[in-house]
Amino acid sequence: MMNKQEIILIGAGGHARSCIDVIEQQGQYSIAGLVGMAEEMHSRHLGYPVIATDKELAELARQYHYALITVGQIHSPDKRIQLYQQAIELGYVLPVIIAPSAYVSRHATLGCGTIVMHKATLNAGVRVGNNCIINSHALIEHDAIVDDYCHISTGVMLNGGVKIGAGSFIGSGSVMKEGVTVGARCIVGMSSAVRHNMPDHARFVAKTTV
Repeated sequence: MMNKQEIILIGAGGHARSCIDVIEQQGQYSIAGLVGMAEEMHSRHLGYPVIATDKELAELARQYHYALITVGQIHSPDKRIQLYQQAIELGYVLPVIIAPSAYVSRHATLGCGTIVMHKATLNAGVRVGNNCIINSHALIEHDAIVDDYCHISTGVMLNGGVKIGAGSFIGSGSVMKEGVTVGARCIVGMSSAVRHNMPDHARFVAKTTV
């Protein structure tokens, strides 16, 4: 049996724990450790140690070939973008990670460093950019486009032909009407129904009662 390739996870918060679970289930990579903040050094996440900080990524690149950005994203994509670009410049390869329970059509395309989590569905003609999070139970229908650095949260439904601009966040349980375009760096709150196009940097939050 061939040895698994080692991968480091850049980010040591809650999202990293979800990524660990998907990587373990996929079984293609062996997690060498996590990269976190100074105060997180030597802590462990699901048994894996925080072995370095961001400042040591260049040094780690001499030993490890593969990396994944495991910082979460809600209000801003900036940290994920900065870490992704830094990792690419240092020569890391950022693979696509797909949970075994997810369905990704052979007619869909995924960019570098994107993770597709448990029971997500990506149908024919879907295009997802680099360094995206497609979270558990998300449904991305035919011919939808998700640009770089997006987080499509749990249970989101992107209907056919929807376009999501770079760096946008779509909150849990939200539904995009067929053909709708959401601009770059938008935030759509949880359980929202988006029926009309949204310009860049727009925010849309459904009215809720507690």
